[in-house]
Amino acid sequence: MPKPEPKSDPGRFAYGGLERVIHERARLSILASVAAHDGGLLFTELKGLCQLTDGNLSRQLTTLAEAGLVETWKGTRNGRPQTLVKLTAAGRKRFADYIAELEAVVTDARRSAAAPTGRTRPSTA
Repeated sequence: MPKPEPKSDPGRFAYGGLERVIHERARLSILASVAAHDGGLLFTELKGLCQLTDGNLSRQLTTLAEAGLVETWKGTRNGRPQTLVKLTAAGRKRFADYIAELEAVVTDARRSAAAPTGRTRPSTA
């Protein structure tokens, strides 16, 4: 029979791996999109995938670049400016660690939702 987990495991539910810089919805969308495209994404593609405005995407990319998670390259194609966004090697590792931490949250939440509460439902009769 499995041993029950201790009820007062200090920090058990602190989820220290959930980085604020990643956890914001727009930045999480950007990182997930770029992580799914090894060759990176063009600014316009990323904007569409994440449903962000030019200004919001630009600001979020600045935040992610300052945190060392993404890098951008600016160039031109057919005479038009283009920006390519890719995860850095460190960004890919940090994002993978972040996802692992989210998986722990989901596992804990599922375990909690499936556990009997010891309470009974009030009768409707």
